[in-house]
Amino acid sequence: MATINDNYLKLKAGYLFPEIGRRVNAFADANPDAKIIRLGIGDVTEPLPEACRNAMIKAVEDMGDRATFKGYGPEQGYPWLREKIATDDFQARGCEVDASEIFISDGSKCDTGNILDIFGDNNTIAVTDPVYPVYVDTNVMAGHTGDGNKKGEYEGLIYLPITAENNFTAQIPSQKVDLIYLCFPNNPTGSTATKEHLKAWVDYANSHGSIIFFDAAYEAYITDPSLPHSIYEIEGARNCAIEFRSFSKNAGFTGTRCALTVVPKTLTAKAADGSDVELWKLWNRRQATKFNGVSYIIQRGAEAVYSEEGKAQIKALISFYLENASIIREKLTAAGLAVYGGINAPYVWVKTPNGLSSWDFFDKLIDTCNVVGTPGSGFGAAGEGYFRISAFNSRENVEEAMKRITDKFKV
Repeated sequence: MATINDNYLKLKAGYLFPEIGRRVNAFADANPDAKIIRLGIGDVTEPLPEACRNAMIKAVEDMGDRATFKGYGPEQGYPWLREKIATDDFQARGCEVDASEIFISDGSKCDTGNILDIFGDNNTIAVTDPVYPVYVDTNVMAGHTGDGNKKGEYEGLIYLPITAENNFTAQIPSQKVDLIYLCFPNNPTGSTATKEHLKAWVDYANSHGSIIFFDAAYEAYITDPSLPHSIYEIEGARNCAIEFRSFSKNAGFTGTRCALTVVPKTLTAKAADGSDVELWKLWNRRQATKFNGVSYIIQRGAEAVYSEEGKAQIKALISFYLENASIIREKLTAAGLAVYGGINAPYVWVKTPNGLSSWDFFDKLIDTCNVVGTPGSGFGAAGEGYFRISAFNSRENVEEAMKRITDKFKV
């Protein structure tokens, strides 16, 4: 008889966001007249920038002409998109990243999980806590952990708490770790990392032979000029870091799917015989085997992000969501809640009042105000007692949700 991958049985009952959906649907069924406002899942709401839409329309027309039709494209992505990314996103910031080191994909969520394919099973792995659940769950699925405890912590992972007590910074571990997940601006806390903080991590990784998985999905929301947008702005990062980026949260590609991963050709890890192996070659082989590339139409839309029109439209889009975050911060503070994040990030991280658990606060908020957020405990044990509010929604919904909270919710 066929057998299963028993590691899946270690996973908690449901991935965080489907569990939120289940609870919201149950509430909606019981309260059919309730006008629920969802500020939980980090899905964007505003239309794709016009420059991207026009580029996709043109690409569709290309597909209708034999002379310009495209079939299978390069698994790594079309050179014209990779070159634009290298020039505008990295080289313009002084980062030594070549277009050949950029791999176009259908999502950072996929890449941060798939990257484990090229690493061994005996690595010591560190994650921040709270953390984007995909980092943890994919390691559980791959058999890199033991069982989880009641708080959701898995045996075999090293957790690095980021809380108000340590100013939401990822503390460098005292022991040696091999793989390190960092996300800044941070999901879910909205915190950021200074160049000095990232330099300390790069120095740690290089001194221990560690690899940093750096998730920069929200870098476009950084408005403070002193903060780094890429880990490759830090000297030495090419020898210890892989960076993940996405078009989802800056250009609204959550339903369109396009992202990228940077694997420097200078980056190596050890084989079982102790020899150094170039990770670029392994990732290239993995993608060529398991991935057929992002569609031509989507990549043309992504290319338009770097046009003058696209840059202006995306700047306006990001400003819109950051204004939403500012409104959320202001109104929740006025309601007497302790609020963090939401300045260089689209997420506001809230301390739950009166000792309420994260899920109790979730229930109270939907019952009292018909507003949905994300329980902090769903991001890890250190997220207990916190709550994430997303700025991804219409201005009307954000203002209405905050009005309900300030009018009805009492700390």
